[in-house]
Amino acid sequence: MSYIGKTPTIGNFQVCDSISVVNGQAAYTMQVNSVNVVPESANHMLVSLNGILQKPGSSFTVSGSTITFASNLSTGDVIDFITILGNVLDLGVPSDDTVTAAKLNDDIISGQTELATEPADTDEFLVSDAGTIKRIDYSLIKGGGITLADQYRLTTSFTGSSQDLTSNLERVDTTGQGFIGSVTESSGIFSFSETGVYLVSFGMNFNNAADADNVTGGIRITTDNSNYNYALEAQNNAMGQGQGQAGSLFGQTLFDVTNVSTHKCKFYAGSVLSSTTIVGNSSTNNTYMTFIRLGDT
Repeated sequence: MSYIGKTPTIGNFQVCDSISVVNGQAAYTMQVNSVNVVPESANHMLVSLNGILQKPGSSFTVSGSTITFASNLSTGDVIDFITILGNVLDLGVPSDDTVTAAKLNDDIISGQTELATEPADTDEFLVSDAGTIKRIDYSLIKGGGITLADQYRLTTSFTGSSQDLTSNLERVDTTGQGFIGSVTESSGIFSFSETGVYLVSFGMNFNNAADADNVTGGIRITTDNSNYNYALEAQNNAMGQGQGQAGSLFGQTLFDVTNVSTHKCKFYAGSVLSSTTIVGNSSTNNTYMTFIRLGDT
């Protein structure tokens, strides 16, 4: 609704501060909590002088925050109270702590504006905490999906006994390969970018032109950035001596990375016979390592 002139104060019931009478003075400044207040009009006020309610317009008038009585007051007169009613024809502003849930329409949040992207970490939601409405940042409630998935592979084949894979490793770069986040590798040691519970997998292909062999592959982990323990050991006992052998092995372990500075892993592969080849390739995954972060630690 539009108004000509000053917009009315709506239902803002206020009791003015006490006013001390000055002998021979008719005009006084009205304040609430030491701040000047301006009534809608004299008709929006209750004024008591010496215990008698005063008639607006004849007993007093108002101009801005000044009330002027019809005659000068004298020592002994008492302004008992001045109550400002505001615009009593409208609903007005309710007093603090008076609006309950029953008074609110359930469509008070319209949802007319669409958020078409993932919320920012500082975007806030409303939640009920044991019946009390509170706000919470999106950063504190987001999650639930996989936040890291990465893969490396051995690029060059080698023959020989079991050894840690410390070189000829690359992040898989075949066309169509996808990643979420990343792990990093240095001299065969893999470090994690964030804490969490990880599924670490190791797959390996091998062959031998003539002899049977016992082929081994595995995952070793450290929680102190120094001492490595066997978390996984997979074996393939390739039988059929003299016929030429080819095979593969695969294994997984769950690794709880609680500290990215101390929790790391590395891989080893090899065989009993020096004639067995562990297959590496820079174009396809033959011997490879996969890292998937499943969730928070």
